[in-house]
Amino acid sequence: MPLIAGLQLLAGCSSDSNASVSPPAVQTAQPVEVMKITRRDLVQTLSLVGTVMPNESAQIQSEIAGVVQRIDFAEGQQVRSGEVLLKIEDSELVAQEAQAEVAYDLARITLERVRDLSKSRNASQADLDRSTAVFNSARVELALVRSRLAKTEVKAPFDGVVGARSISPGDYVNPQTGITTVDDLSPLKVAFEVPERYLHKVRAGTAFALRSDGSGSAADAATTGKVYFVSSAVNQDTRSSLVKGVLDNASDALRPGMFANIELVLDVRRQTLTVPEASILNSTQGPQIVLARARGDDYTAAFIAVELGLRSEGLVEVRASENLENQSVVTAGVGALALYPDSPLSPRPAAQAYSAISQH
Repeated sequence: MPLIAGLQLLAGCSSDSNASVSPPAVQTAQPVEVMKITRRDLVQTLSLVGTVMPNESAQIQSEIAGVVQRIDFAEGQQVRSGEVLLKIEDSELVAQEAQAEVAYDLARITLERVRDLSKSRNASQADLDRSTAVFNSARVELALVRSRLAKTEVKAPFDGVVGARSISPGDYVNPQTGITTVDDLSPLKVAFEVPERYLHKVRAGTAFALRSDGSGSAADAATTGKVYFVSSAVNQDTRSSLVKGVLDNASDALRPGMFANIELVLDVRRQTLTVPEASILNSTQGPQIVLARARGDDYTAAFIAVELGLRSEGLVEVRASENLENQSVVTAGVGALALYPDSPLSPRPAAQAYSAISQH
C-alpha cells in the first residue's frame, strides 16, 4: 500500500512539473519619449556678477591753495574737456606776474645792451655771462608765476558729467581738498571676476550680455559688450581674475556703481549635433545614447557610443562614428528604464520642455 501511494505521489509530482513549463512570453514594447537629433548653434555661457563703471572718472582737486572766488559748474552738468569748473582768488599772483614781467623786460634790455657792447669790445665776457644768467632767471620766474596763475582755474580733464560739489565760494581749498568728480559715461564699462578654470576661454573681444535690476525698464533688454582687459594674475583668495568689458549699447538708465548680472560667452559651436543631457547613459564603456530605430513597423533600441562636447542649457554636443543627424534619440530615463540592445520600443514625441530646448 505505501508503495502504491509513493508511486501515485511521484506521478503527481511529475504532472505538476510538466504543467509549470510554458511557452516564451511575448516582449512588450517599452514606451519612450524621443526627439530628432538635429544641428543647431550651441552657446556655452557663464553667469557672473559685476559692477558698472564709468569709462573714466576723476576726483577734481586744486593744484594750489587759495580761496574759492567762484564756481562755474552746476551739479550733474555736462562739461567739455578744458572747461573751467572753479576759479581761485588770484590777485596776489596777478601782482607777482606784473613784477616778474618788469624784471624780465629789464633783464632782456640789459642783455641786449651788453651784447652790443661786447661786439665793440666795451664789455667783458663776464659781463655778458652775468647778463645772460639774469635774463634766463627772470624768464624762468615769469614762466613759474604764469604757471601758478593758470592753476587758479580748475578745469575739466575730459568730457563728462560733473558730480556733487563739496565746496562753496569763499571756502579755502588746498591740493588735498576734494571739489567734485567728473565721470565720462560714454561708453560705460563693467568689471567682474572670472574663476580660473574658465580663464583660458576669456580674451579681449569675448562677448557678454549685461542686465541690471537697478535700471528699471532697461532690464527688459540685455545690454551687450565685449571684454577688453583680462588680468594676468589670479587672486589667491578667490581663485579668480579681474576682467573688464566695455558696453556697446548702454541704456541711459544704467549708472556707475550699479550691480550687474553678466552672461559671459565662453564658447560657440555652429551647427553642431546636440541631444538633451538626460538622454546620456553613463556606462562602464563610456557615455552612450539610445536610438529608436525602425524595423518595419516596429522600433528597437540601439545603443551608440558617443563623445561629449559643449554643454549649454540642458543640451550637450555629441559626436559618434556614425551619422546621428535626424535619428530619433530617447530623451530621458535611459538609466532607469529596462532597456537593452534590440529591445522593442514604443516611441512618442518628447515632452514640451525638450521641444523648447531644441529650438534654442
